[in-house]
Amino acid sequence: MPSKSEKEQNIGFLGVPMDLGGGRRGVDMGPSAIRIAGIEERVRKLGHSFRDFGNVPVAEPESREPDDKRARFLPEIGDCCARLRTRVEELMGQGFRPLVVGGDHSIACGTVGGISSHYHAQGKKVGLIWFDAHADMNTPETTESGNIHGMPLASCLGRGPDELARLGARFPMIEAQNAVLVGVRSIDQREREMVKEVGVRCFTMRDIDIQGIHRVMQQALEIACDGSAGFHLSFDLDGTDPDVAPGVGTPVPGGTTFRESHAVMEAVAESGKMLGLEITELNPILDSGNATARAAVELVLSALGKSIL
Repeated sequence: MPSKSEKEQNIGFLGVPMDLGGGRRGVDMGPSAIRIAGIEERVRKLGHSFRDFGNVPVAEPESREPDDKRARFLPEIGDCCARLRTRVEELMGQGFRPLVVGGDHSIACGTVGGISSHYHAQGKKVGLIWFDAHADMNTPETTESGNIHGMPLASCLGRGPDELARLGARFPMIEAQNAVLVGVRSIDQREREMVKEVGVRCFTMRDIDIQGIHRVMQQALEIACDGSAGFHLSFDLDGTDPDVAPGVGTPVPGGTTFRESHAVMEAVAESGKMLGLEITELNPILDSGNATARAAVELVLSALGKSIL
């Protein structure tokens, strides 16, 4: 049952079958895997309304060999994120809370663009909690791989290519003082410099080890909610340990445990300030029996108010 602090919500589901932002195929099947795992039925049983708005179209590139090796498939990714931004803004205007499922993490530029634009029209700003094993703070100038799924947070903070960074009605879409990273444990050297330069707060797995996930989430929520209408949670499944979510695009050992991962979502629900939720990097090809999709559904339910008692 929903916790007493959580009222009935209108959940608007959007799938984004994007796999152009990373170097490994398969994450485009993430939305289908989540649907198969029963997301609609489980959310409805929790007491919320649910509407599936289908998938945002993703253009197929003319060639799998990108023109720009520093920002691979940027035109196609930018086009998809622009469509996603519009869809998110539309469904929020209809009173739905967006639940966006990818696809690789580059889709966050579109999701954040839509949420930021919706609240910018009301004269409000939004915060951002970025749960991820990686910082995603590269740019075409700093990247080692050219993969855009390593650039979306930088773009949301105004440091990426215009096709992504200027998707929202507000620039930057998110102010650095309201953005926070949680769960980081794999970061490039030049990316590390960017994190420090921009001033985004970063809680690594060492911070979680020392302070505990409860204290880390308290601080993260304070940062994201300071002077904002609330926050968007962009949840990359590789932020959890591979034991929790083995079927992800870029698994990194040493992530949050099953209980820590749910504690993140429970803290989000208890805050009552979540404006949107995004799940990314689910790769069914690397999964076993759709276990990661089922785990993702359970995490979503915790974020929407499911509690032990």
